[in-house]
Amino acid sequence: MARVFLIRHGRPAQVWGGSGSDPGLSELGRRQSEEAAVRLEAFGLLYVVSSPMLRCRETAAPYARWRGVEPVIEPRVSEIVASEGIDDRAAWLQERFPWRDRTQQRTWSTLEPRLRSWREEMLGFVRAIRHDTAVFTHFIGINVIAGAALGAELTIVCTPDHASITELEVNDGALRLIALGAEMQVDDVR
Repeated sequence: MARVFLIRHGRPAQVWGGSGSDPGLSELGRRQSEEAAVRLEAFGLLYVVSSPMLRCRETAAPYARWRGVEPVIEPRVSEIVASEGIDDRAAWLQERFPWRDRTQQRTWSTLEPRLRSWREEMLGFVRAIRHDTAVFTHFIGINVIAGAALGAELTIVCTPDHASITELEVNDGALRLIALGAEMQVDDVR
């Protein structure tokens, strides 16, 4: 059995869908990443895996520094990519993953095959984890994994705050949710 800690990146310098495709952390996000590192230290020596996105790598850095390791960069825990030709990425995201209005829930079976494949690749990676691991990832990624652990087909099962830590167990590929991380208090999926 392995414990897996899903850490949402700290607050980025700009919103998702903004002019830059890979923003780093804001000053607040840097503080959040330091605070998350302190919380993770309580769980001991964890393997460190990060999405390739800059905001996740910067969030992972304080804990990795404490551990004296370089994070393993894992594309399968990266953020979801909008379809080609989408001008309003935030609207595209909200339509498929309606975190603002839970009465408009969507299920994975209603989404494009490309998005379902992205989900399965992420779940395959997490289900194969065999050592206690900190995974620095994204809002939708945490929903993918927590949803699978809950046996839910919904695209949104939680609204993880920046630098929140969600805890799971992986046992022979089976996921069990131990605790959801702190929830967002404002509508901010940057």
